[in-house]
Amino acid sequence: MSISLSTLRTVNVTRYVTPLREGGSLPALVEADDGFLYVMKFRGAGQGPKALIAELIAGELARTLGFKIPELVFTELDIAFSRAEPDEEIQDLLKASVGLNLALHFLSAAITYDALVTTIEPKLASQVVWFDCLITNVDRTSRNTNMLMWHKELWLIDHGAALYFHHSWDNWEQQATRPFAPIKDHVLLPQASELKAVDEEFKAKLTPERIREIVGFVPDEWLMDASNSMTAEERRQVYIQFLETRLAASEIFVNEAQNARKLLV
Repeated sequence: MSISLSTLRTVNVTRYVTPLREGGSLPALVEADDGFLYVMKFRGAGQGPKALIAELIAGELARTLGFKIPELVFTELDIAFSRAEPDEEIQDLLKASVGLNLALHFLSAAITYDALVTTIEPKLASQVVWFDCLITNVDRTSRNTNMLMWHKELWLIDHGAALYFHHSWDNWEQQATRPFAPIKDHVLLPQASELKAVDEEFKAKLTPERIREIVGFVPDEWLMDASNSMTAEERRQVYIQFLETRLAASEIFVNEAQNARKLLV
């Protein structure tokens, strides 16, 4: 399932299959007009479009780095779905999400990664840890691994909690160069013994051109926020600058991860 950046698709939701209530933002399994099933994330959920922005940017960065990640697609949701939904909570969510949303291709029969069952080799573990430090992803712990095993391969999912700097725009410059303390709880940190080598390899892959291309996918309507006077383009530039600054200062978060790992092994 290798997806080119130039082919991010838009599909129309044709059937709401079932809510996935294990997710805090109430994602759902839906069917689209291309005949495939998707796990849909709603712009009307608790964190609003920011969760979709994080999902999109982090997901395509992961794909660029060579990780297995389900195809991401834009999903158009019609108002008719809310009218036909008997559950009041879901009905409100659908009403608030009419228009453009985001979804991940559903990996049928995939199972949640369990560190007690599957051991990940050090290079891949180091890659995942480095990536989560870059995007400040707090959701890859033993309590919530946000990884799947599918066809005996590790797949990364659910990055809506990443890039949390965008919940407070005032100090994004400082956050871009901070260590990532939550890495101490990362489920793969004990195996991540090759962080320095991964740092050089991954920094070379994430070129400024690729970062700008990925951030350019974010729809303007997701970037608008009545609580702030910044334009969509100004916000887009902040995401770009945050990622470029964090890459340039990667030694800081790599050292943080290495020091945290020493306490575990």
